[in-house]
Amino acid sequence: MSVLRYGLVGGGFYAKFQLRALSQVRGVEVAGLVSRRPPEGLSQFVRDSRLGEGRIFSSVREMAQHVDVVAIDSPNFTRVGVCEEIAAALREGAKLRAVICDKPLARNLSEAQRMIELLRPFDIPLVYYENQLHMKAVQAVRAQLAPVMAAMGPLSIVRASEEHAGPHSAWFWDPTQQGGGVMEDMGCHSLAVAWYLLTPPGKPLQFLRPIAVQADLALLKWGQPRWRRELLDRFGIDYTKTPADDFATGLVTFQNPETGFLSKAQFTVSWMYDKQGLRVMMDGLGPGYAFELNSLRSPVEVFVGDAAAHGLADTESALEKQQASRGLLTIQPNEPDLYGYVDENLDLVDALESGRPPLMDWGFGREVVRLTMAAYLSAERKATVDLTDPSTQTLLEHYVPLIQQGRGREVLTVPE
Repeated sequence: MSVLRYGLVGGGFYAKFQLRALSQVRGVEVAGLVSRRPPEGLSQFVRDSRLGEGRIFSSVREMAQHVDVVAIDSPNFTRVGVCEEIAAALREGAKLRAVICDKPLARNLSEAQRMIELLRPFDIPLVYYENQLHMKAVQAVRAQLAPVMAAMGPLSIVRASEEHAGPHSAWFWDPTQQGGGVMEDMGCHSLAVAWYLLTPPGKPLQFLRPIAVQADLALLKWGQPRWRRELLDRFGIDYTKTPADDFATGLVTFQNPETGFLSKAQFTVSWMYDKQGLRVMMDGLGPGYAFELNSLRSPVEVFVGDAAAHGLADTESALEKQQASRGLLTIQPNEPDLYGYVDENLDLVDALESGRPPLMDWGFGREVVRLTMAAYLSAERKATVDLTDPSTQTLLEHYVPLIQQGRGREVLTVPE
């Protein structure tokens, strides 16, 4: 196996999480790093983990000449510009084997299409990373239920949710930079994995046709005066002026093009889960069978009493977005593996070695963006969005949600 040289764009929390995942993948070295601020800490982590040189480059365009794969882990508002740099490097002779973009592909469909148009002419794999599809538990459900589905029919409904207490970085809270609120940030997870789980075994990823989206978005916790002040003090983000959704829920209706049968994906995401930490939950119902998944069910727990709590330095080493430093605490020994980050990289390495397509490409990422935009449109209209309507299809191509425009006060209730 040849060594695959990664170049990571981004220097924040997510990039560090990917590095933890890559330390568990054979045949990969991290040859380059680019970030808005020099990622000295990440570079040191790369070297300490024996992942590679971790060389810091001044631009994506320069780094692309020295790596095999560029992984776009940078903030949402930078991604079109990053693709422009990659395209320039490819025109100058860069020999990239793939470009990765983590979820969401873009803030809206116009940006997603622009990214695809920039890089499609170079005929290299454009790989979409949505970690939940790669979770070992999700893959085990698919494998275990495949013969059951063959006998009884595919799942009829999947309910998917992801919740935590809020993002780490200021730009995530800014709807004009991030692209919205929690629906943009985490709704894409639940939409994508539910679509995947509803898809009959042996059928392509976009086999089921989404025909309708109904969504309700709200600003609940982070619109209250106390929490608005905390956002302003911590991040300089003022939700009295440009609020974003911290809660979203809804339904996507899919149709099987062969049978005409309908299935439903129900999603719920929030930035107000003030319990252990990040929680991913899924369940599915089929004719005569079902499954359930909860990422907080761990074989390991610890208890930290008041007298010992002062000695606990980093609770997030045990669980992402851990909310407490004492009491009964959940520990996930290997979060990058639990959430599917290891396996999405294994999938890419194997795809490039074998010549097969990766599980997801930017075409699928674009369709997840379409569903996300439809959810925002549904919330604005307070009505179900008909995805089969030609005028709606045209509208979505250039639609920018009011929340993404910084006009969230027009659709969200913000208490005085």
